[in-house]
Amino acid sequence: MSSSIESIVLGGGCFWCTEAVFDRVQGVTDVESGYCNGSVINPSYEQVCTGRTGHVEVVQVEFDTAQISLREILEIFFVMHDPTTLNRQGNDTGTQYRSGIYTTTEAQREVAQSVIREITESKVYRSPIVTEVEPLANYSTAEAYHQDYFKNNPNQGYCAFVVGPKVEKFQKTFASRVKH
Repeated sequence: MSSSIESIVLGGGCFWCTEAVFDRVQGVTDVESGYCNGSVINPSYEQVCTGRTGHVEVVQVEFDTAQISLREILEIFFVMHDPTTLNRQGNDTGTQYRSGIYTTTEAQREVAQSVIREITESKVYRSPIVTEVEPLANYSTAEAYHQDYFKNNPNQGYCAFVVGPKVEKFQKTFASRVKH
């Protein structure tokens, strides 16, 4: 891995949505759906969905810091999901859908907390931000069928009605950041 490649793990609801957005971000080199910060080693999707493992559905976003900063990644993250709803994104409910930033360095934690503070002070949201900022723990890759789910299943119901509109929102809101 080159010294300009960094990764951050983000939980913003269903990982299909988050992955589909970050796959389209200029400067992002790889996105992987997974689970983190729970009590079971290498849990299955079914185990995570019970809400009893403590895991979060996340994406590991690998990006080239020469093209995009962590701050910019987090700005996209905060626009693309609702960071004010505890354990829920839209109709997806449960602790596995909580909003979170899972860091591997002190510098990442500081940037995340700074962005949250700035958004809070700007009063963009009426409700308080509930995004947790925690050290990354017990990360595992989600099953193969979850990887590139939107790209492989664009007409599946959830993708058409939930993921698609999020991708469109990203492409309109962050037009200068869309991969060409």
